[in-house]
Amino acid sequence: MFTFQWPWLILLLPLPLLVWHFLPKRQSIQTNIPKLRFPALAQIEQAFSGITTPTTLTPKYWLKWGLLAVCWLGLVFSLMYPQLLDKHVEVSETGYDLMLAVDLSGSMEVEDFFTPQRQRLTRIAAVKTVLQPFIEKRAGDRLGLILFADHAYLQAPLTLDNIAVQQLLQKAIIGMAGRETAIGDAIGLAVKKLKDRPEGSRVLVLLTDGDNNAGSLKPLQAAKLAKQYDIRIYTIGVGSQRLRRRFNEKPLQEIAKLTGGEYFPATDLGALANVYTHIDQTLTKTEAESRVYLQRTSLYHYPLAMAMIALLMLQLMGYVKESS
Repeated sequence: MFTFQWPWLILLLPLPLLVWHFLPKRQSIQTNIPKLRFPALAQIEQAFSGITTPTTLTPKYWLKWGLLAVCWLGLVFSLMYPQLLDKHVEVSETGYDLMLAVDLSGSMEVEDFFTPQRQRLTRIAAVKTVLQPFIEKRAGDRLGLILFADHAYLQAPLTLDNIAVQQLLQKAIIGMAGRETAIGDAIGLAVKKLKDRPEGSRVLVLLTDGDNNAGSLKPLQAAKLAKQYDIRIYTIGVGSQRLRRRFNEKPLQEIAKLTGGEYFPATDLGALANVYTHIDQTLTKTEAESRVYLQRTSLYHYPLAMAMIALLMLQLMGYVKESS
């Protein structure tokens, strides 16, 4: 579709005519010039009396004013900023509003996970390994990332760009948010970011390996707030079975039960597969915001080039003189 960004500038078109019509005409200057007496003046007048002034305008005259008109038209149309607009493309996606909260406390450095090749992994490395395919499967979902330790930080807001979320997770390191564990603050921050999303799709996946020992908000208080906004929390207890006796699973179980989610003990690298299955089975995907994409192609350079060519022709014909 062809359009102008500033069509009202077409009012400039009659400006040269208005200036020519309304500006006062230049008055001839009267000076006391002495008159010359020429005896043969009568004979000269008689000799030229048969010559008449042509009444028709020459083609050169019309060419001059035509080029001036083209120059002015080109300048005005370029100022109006002509452009081509491509078709509106409306994108509608369905999916969940899913926030990931990952523990970066000092205990996540413990190496109690093993790869299939029996290589040791830290807990945070195991979480990253498991979350990578989990995030890749979330096409159409709005993903967000919260990292927490002493405090909770929003590392990535809800977005359809799951590749960006995955990259930010891979760059997360122990100590960047402190050494303690503020589970309540992480849940509270997730509630703040999810509460305005459509009902039925608000999900928080919380991964941690310890008890809450930092932050200003108690985990159960934050869980009650999440329940108020219909946010379902899936809690993941990260740690090997050998160290499970020193891990208090009860708070994570209570958080999941209170919000309608579920608790999963993550004792191996395949633990998050159950979370993915449960989300697909128990939640209804909701429609994301509609987005309209408008492709603009500017065309102002065409009338501007037309004006410059007309001005160049006037210059070559001698109608435009350089100031000395």
